[in-house]
Amino acid sequence: MRTHYWVRASASDFTGSIPQPRSGHTAVNIGKSKIVFFGGLVDKKFLNDVTVYDIEKKLWFQPKCTGSGSDGQLGPSPRAFHIAVAIDCHMFIFGGRLGGNRLGDFWVLDTDIWQWSELTSFGDLPSSRDFAAASPVGNRKIVMYGGWDGKKWLSDVYILDTISLEWMELSVSGTLPPPRCGHSVTMIEKRLLVYGGRGGGGPIMGDLWALKGLIEEENEAPGWTQLKLPGQAPSARCGHTITSGGYYLLLFGGHGTGGWLSRYDIYYNDCVVLDRVSVQWTRLPINNEPPSARAYHSMNSAGSRYLLFGGFDGKSTFGDLWWLVPDDDPIAKRLATYPPDVISESNTTMGSQEGQNEIPMMLELHKRLEISISLSNPKPILDEMEDEDFIQLRSIVVGDTTANNIQAVQALRDHWMKSSPQSITLKELSPLLHDYQRLIARHHIKKVGSNLMLMESGFPGNRVYGFYHVKDAAQLRLSDIPNLLAEYKELVSSTSVSADTAVFEA
Repeated sequence: MRTHYWVRASASDFTGSIPQPRSGHTAVNIGKSKIVFFGGLVDKKFLNDVTVYDIEKKLWFQPKCTGSGSDGQLGPSPRAFHIAVAIDCHMFIFGGRLGGNRLGDFWVLDTDIWQWSELTSFGDLPSSRDFAAASPVGNRKIVMYGGWDGKKWLSDVYILDTISLEWMELSVSGTLPPPRCGHSVTMIEKRLLVYGGRGGGGPIMGDLWALKGLIEEENEAPGWTQLKLPGQAPSARCGHTITSGGYYLLLFGGHGTGGWLSRYDIYYNDCVVLDRVSVQWTRLPINNEPPSARAYHSMNSAGSRYLLFGGFDGKSTFGDLWWLVPDDDPIAKRLATYPPDVISESNTTMGSQEGQNEIPMMLELHKRLEISISLSNPKPILDEMEDEDFIQLRSIVVGDTTANNIQAVQALRDHWMKSSPQSITLKELSPLLHDYQRLIARHHIKKVGSNLMLMESGFPGNRVYGFYHVKDAAQLRLSDIPNLLAEYKELVSSTSVSADTAVFEA
């Protein structure tokens, strides 16, 4: 995966007037030519303006929209936390919040002539709500899931036919995701993926679900499946964005909570990728400092670039614009005079600094003990006999030079099975991480495969392995060691000795 850079947009990037600061707005791509921004909230003021960025002309403009609604208004009332979905040249708007009121009106904007129309729909009409999420299904239908109606969190699914204007509530049997709002949805491989959100009672979630049965031609019974994907899964959050980037989905930002006895807010600015080919979570390689952490922003693709705008961090509403670009983009050359720093994960916390110094502390400990580190050039996953760190540690722990390969490897794994997190030394971390990744690659990924449909049965054994894509042990936090060791013990316990030793007997 290519390295990317964050670059703050400058006046030379555009012409025209950029939108004012806001959060809770929507921004949809109309084909590959423009991005249409609508609504939002700033300083308790709800907005209903339309601002457009013309990608090809690099031009911002505010179209003079016409139209009429049931009460004689020209367009939708001011709102935030609504849904917006683009079908061809049309942007459909539903719901949202104005003050303390949830909205349930339904509008469409024709972006060819910039005309609003309030739509009278029929069928199974959804209740008024905010913080729902929606996605196009093909070039005719829209699917909407969840939200908050002012009294309860929702877990209903509605499908809108944009030609007939008929709503249909989808009847789904089996296990259902917990109700939620502030989540994200996106269509991928005939499935609707739902990630995160805030649930009933207020907990913030980090689960991933897939819904099948949305494509009529497939004749599948609607059903939900919780997905457990390998790799560095994002932390639980709501108010994030997920943007399609070809072979992967890019998750950015969002809002979570931390603490135990007392809770505090966390706002994120990390980039997590869901690779559509390998179906794994990983981190997008970023070679400089990211923008301020935020939630309820917008993130859109513009060719090979991403455009970030707005958002809220618990105190301030943002109006800054940022590009996220690959390393060969001309915009990245602005950073040529600044030395890049590899950032594996960066977030800003409101009310706590917990964990911010753990990565530098690990690096410093490695340096003082003269343990080699390499953040930018991760080692490939090797067999046990090709892993020099593993062999060296094996000789120290086992001691008996007469032990054969099988016995020595098993002795080292037995040592770790009996170890506590406090007893793991820094010199053991790299071999432990490599063996953890080796067991996943050998016994799960090759057997399960990489197709999203297969992942619906869980990966592996409905267990998330969170350190598979960690490049180097120096990237681990001290607080990661107990989880790494616990997951390693699960892997060894679920893997037969005969399967492990087959490598040496071949």
